[in-house]
Amino acid sequence: MPETTSPREVFLKLVHGVCEERWEEVLALYAEQTHVEHPFHPLAAPPLRSLEELRAHFGGNAPPGASMGHTLRRRPTGITVHETADPEVIVAEFRYEGTVVETGEPFTIPGIFVMRVRDGKIVESRDYLDHLRSAQARGRLGEVLDAVRRHQALAG
Repeated sequence: MPETTSPREVFLKLVHGVCEERWEEVLALYAEQTHVEHPFHPLAAPPLRSLEELRAHFGGNAPPGASMGHTLRRRPTGITVHETADPEVIVAEFRYEGTVVETGEPFTIPGIFVMRVRDGKIVESRDYLDHLRSAQARGRLGEVLDAVRRHQALAG
């Protein structure tokens, strides 16, 4: 029986792949049908349930000429992976740290992922990231705050 990749190894491939923008390798870490939530997303984004939705999330379906904002050079740091009683589930604490290429500004984006990995593929993940710090690093904080205000006005 072939040995599968452990949840810890999958997590490490994920955060390094994101930092190095190896999107096809990142997408290959997910099961065809998955459930990825961002509970702290300021606009209460719906879960991502398929590779196509994940591809769009990672920017693979952005319209030509669309900008994700500033360019970030980043690396995962402060990584602590906690094993759980369920061998498929880990809790990983980390930070994305780096520099905004256009300004030279340093940034830190803390995160915690609670991941379920089955047969070497992510089948479920709750990704707790500081989305506002991420938007600030990308030079898009004003845009995100305006979207939050519009979202609140529609919901209220």
